[in-house]
Amino acid sequence: MANQHGDFIWYELLVPDADAAEGFYAGLLGWSFEPAAEGGKDYRVASMAGVPVAGLMTLTPEMQAGGARPCWLGYLAVEDADAASGAIAQAGGKVVMEPADIPGVGRFAMALDPGGTPFYVMRGSSGETSESFAQDAPRAGHCAWNELHSTDPAAALAFYAGVFGWEEADRMEMGPAGTYQMLRNPPHATMLGAVMPAGEAPPGWVFYFRVPDIDVAAALIAETGGQVVLAPMEIPGGEYVLNALDPQGALFALIGKRGC
Repeated sequence: MANQHGDFIWYELLVPDADAAEGFYAGLLGWSFEPAAEGGKDYRVASMAGVPVAGLMTLTPEMQAGGARPCWLGYLAVEDADAASGAIAQAGGKVVMEPADIPGVGRFAMALDPGGTPFYVMRGSSGETSESFAQDAPRAGHCAWNELHSTDPAAALAFYAGVFGWEEADRMEMGPAGTYQMLRNPPHATMLGAVMPAGEAPPGWVFYFRVPDIDVAAALIAETGGQVVLAPMEIPGGEYVLNALDPQGALFALIGKRGC
């Protein structure tokens, strides 16, 4: 199915040292990198087995002086970037980078949801379907789950439902940790991710990339300068997840099976 309004279509890593990030994620996820023309910026495209899955952009000293920090950001598909920017503002979000064109790529804008979490919206210039988020089937090296940690999950869900059409597909009670609300973007039958209370964790999106063996990946993170902040934990269905910081401090997550 072609990408719909509200689908995750791209992921972007911002770090001061792009070369170091290449080495870390190539070893961990099996990505290869190629430079992309991006308005004079150091922008690189990560691919998995020839399929583009993510972008890597260098944080300049000027960007860091303005408050930018190492992080992963997600892009949501929209039918019209300008109309979506207006809808975001009306729904209580904030547009922090007005709609602009990327030649040959599309029109995009950067925004904050009502809880202050950043994300991009993008209207692609081609009808090509993004496979960055493997929503239809498990694929190693692709994003497999999008999880929003929010200080106000009800308000967050109302915002994303109003602007992008998302709906709650299921929920799981986690005791003192609150409710884990799984999300779907109709007409997709599969789920795109979930929203949950942030608790003591910083609010924001956490993106889960798939690996063949979660324990091998956890060991590699530690060996290559990253930090596992949530050790492999079993989830319904028999797979395992972990949360980690890469060597430059960007938060990410992994999902995969446990080796025998």
